[in-house]
Amino acid sequence: MTHTCRFSSSSPSSTWGFLLILLDPRLHTPMYFFLGNLSLVDFCYSSVVTPSVMARLLTGNKVISYNACAAQMFLFATLICVENYLFTAMAYDRYAAVCKPLHYTTTMRSSVCAGLVMGCYVLGFLNGCVHTGETFSQSFCSSNMIHHFFCDVPAVMALSCSDERVTELVVIYDANIQIFFAMLVISTSYVFIFHTILRMHSAAGHHKALSTCASHFTAVSIFYVTTIFMYLQPSSSVSMDTAKIASVFYTMVIPMLNPMVYSLRNKEVKRAFLKVTSALICWSPTKV
Repeated sequence: MTHTCRFSSSSPSSTWGFLLILLDPRLHTPMYFFLGNLSLVDFCYSSVVTPSVMARLLTGNKVISYNACAAQMFLFATLICVENYLFTAMAYDRYAAVCKPLHYTTTMRSSVCAGLVMGCYVLGFLNGCVHTGETFSQSFCSSNMIHHFFCDVPAVMALSCSDERVTELVVIYDANIQIFFAMLVISTSYVFIFHTILRMHSAAGHHKALSTCASHFTAVSIFYVTTIFMYLQPSSSVSMDTAKIASVFYTMVIPMLNPMVYSLRNKEVKRAFLKVTSALICWSPTKV
């Protein structure tokens, strides 16, 4: 079976964000460990969609095979779920840093951070299996024209000639549970964070605590606004044109914005970037 996609770059900022954290030893801390994984996931899930979109626009070949469509959906559903849980783990990290600063090194030790990140990837994999399995268990016997620029769940489900109500409910409830759990943890973390900030008597302490959390709060807000709009309502209530516009944000714009949001407000990242850049400029091959 072949689907034809009628379309109306993976993010370099995610790439350099990951490499920068990897190269600078001063950024080998729990917060930057999560940021490195976030940059890696941003790079991967934008790479699942953006290069294929650009190739189709350049070549004019807008055909994608059945198996390639399923693979794209699986990878995208997996990685966007990983990002969802990474934001949750980062909220817990910020809670530990602001509310329990004296116990931060023991609370967020390496084994804990590695376990949290591993859990994010495992849950993402299970999410990809559920969404892809439920969607491609449908019968496709009518049009094979996907009115989207990639194989997203709502767009592919719209082609089904089976009774898609059960599958749609499974997808919506699954997304609801995951997003509700993530937002519950994030909201609870920020309630404790803001409570701790209000109890601080130092203006410098207020500023430091708020600047520590501002980047995460900004990235979370952008991510969840588009995700909730797309996946927490029946597909019949969302037009495909509107879905395409929302999809541009979480497939292309957000992966580029996240590293910028974190780096522009972070002096350590700026210093590390200048250090690595200076080292690259000054480096030259040894002459034989």
